[in-house]
Amino acid sequence: MPAVSLKNIFKTYNKGKVKAVNDVSFDVEQGELFGLIGPDGAGKTSIFRILTTVLLPDKGQATVGGLDTAKDYQAIRNKVGYMPGKFSLYQDLTVAENLSFFATIFKTTIEENYNLIKDIYEQIKPFSNRPAGKLSGGMKQKLALCCALIHKPEVLFLDEPTTGVDVISRKEFWEMLKRLKEQRISILVSTPYMDEASLCDRIALIQNGNIMSLDAPQNIIDNFPTQLYAAKSKDIYRLLKDLRSNPAVETCYAFGEFLHLTLKEDQDGINTLNKLAAQYLAEDFESKLIKPSIEDSFIRLMQEKEKSGAD
Repeated sequence: MPAVSLKNIFKTYNKGKVKAVNDVSFDVEQGELFGLIGPDGAGKTSIFRILTTVLLPDKGQATVGGLDTAKDYQAIRNKVGYMPGKFSLYQDLTVAENLSFFATIFKTTIEENYNLIKDIYEQIKPFSNRPAGKLSGGMKQKLALCCALIHKPEVLFLDEPTTGVDVISRKEFWEMLKRLKEQRISILVSTPYMDEASLCDRIALIQNGNIMSLDAPQNIIDNFPTQLYAAKSKDIYRLLKDLRSNPAVETCYAFGEFLHLTLKEDQDGINTLNKLAAQYLAEDFESKLIKPSIEDSFIRLMQEKEKSGAD
């Protein structure tokens, strides 16, 4: 039995004018670290609110631990841990008081499940008497995770937990998730950061309420259907406009200091790009064949979906 299951879930807002979740189906297996990857407004938070029994879907069925989110909401709330994207603990209470409060709500104690939160709590213990609102972003994140784990949930829902925290705190957080996964806790995490996708067992790429791809991160990358090139020149914005206007170029978009692009004909791609650079008098031109990333895969899937919608 899957830890989490969604079958043909729909959710709309504004009297049906906005499709937040559009026929979404996926399962999260027991002990799996599953990522819901997509930008702001993709539908991630609506899915999380449905799974944590805060929101009812318009159509479809969702279950957590085999329990129906619409009918068995009270039982589900006792079995799951939820960490929303926005810090939602009591900012005037201290670290220790927040932990004690959530332990009391779930009729447990910090000591009872201390082994589960020990690695995380030890990092914030020196600040146990500090009000939660005075903590740094990374420390707030750790406290929120401790409070979500204090009752030893079967499933942990983390809605964009690393948004707004520094790179080091993001890395530490994912290391903590790996350790939790080893304890057979099923974890569903959402993030807009494409680089975090590779840290999950499986991911679903979501945009405008639609699942575009669902697989292991490497499998999604391996399914990139064509050669991908990186190119840059002294005037990269001009190069972007020139390449996009050329009929030999299939796609071209900015990616850091480079442009990432695909060609309609893959044969001898570097030579083709060099000819285009000469044609457009591109100064200090560089090009190379590269391996696609999850972000490249996401952009291609999004472009294909937009193209099929236009057709």
